[in-house]
Amino acid sequence: MPVAVTHLAVGRCEDAPVAPRFLTLADVAETLNISASQTYALVRSGDLPAIKVGGRGQWRVESTALESYIERMYAETADFVRTHPLGGTEDPELG
Repeated sequence: MPVAVTHLAVGRCEDAPVAPRFLTLADVAETLNISASQTYALVRSGDLPAIKVGGRGQWRVESTALESYIERMYAETADFVRTHPLGGTEDPELG
């Protein structure tokens, strides 16, 4: 059954889900399927850009920064695969 459009604004349907601009470190950890401490390390090392907000200085990662990080990791992984063909040196994760 079609959904009734209740409001249009700049080409966007009000009923369409809107992704948040900023993510918590827990959100990022869940998205990347890594631990909270690994996420914190990515932010503190500068590998994943983030900001501190509020009086308690809670970290937030812009969703576009996370997407850029993921794209960069895909590119780095593709480069690794090209330069380390199967049968070459062992991947430490495979043990």
